[in-house]
Amino acid sequence: MTNHELFTTIVGLKNYEGSKVFKIGSIVKLVKEPDNDFDLEAIACEMKYIGKVGYIANSTRTVTKGTMSAGRIYDKIDDISFCEVKFISTDSVIAKVLNNDKIKQLQEENPNDDYYNSHE
Repeated sequence: MTNHELFTTIVGLKNYEGSKVFKIGSIVKLVKEPDNDFDLEAIACEMKYIGKVGYIANSTRTVTKGTMSAGRIYDKIDDISFCEVKFISTDSVIAKVLNNDKIKQLQEENPNDDYYNSHE
């Protein structure tokens, strides 16, 4: 993954837990879904202890201005990556995609935690 700062929009919240599960600074797992029937560039968003909470926006209607769509970040992240929640609204969340150094730090700080260290 690149070390540039990438911001993205998490949407589909109403289909899962809604925005109430997000807190500023929360770490969200990004999981590519290449077999997704609706979007070949789908990136699911999962939270520890909760599971799937939404998807990275991939439509001009849903991508918040100044953030990148799933299609734009798809080739810039690994199959499993992470982001940090920066802003929360009723129907979307803006998050910063973590770079490899920060992900490695999380993994080292949580060596026995499958949330950070699983390679599905």
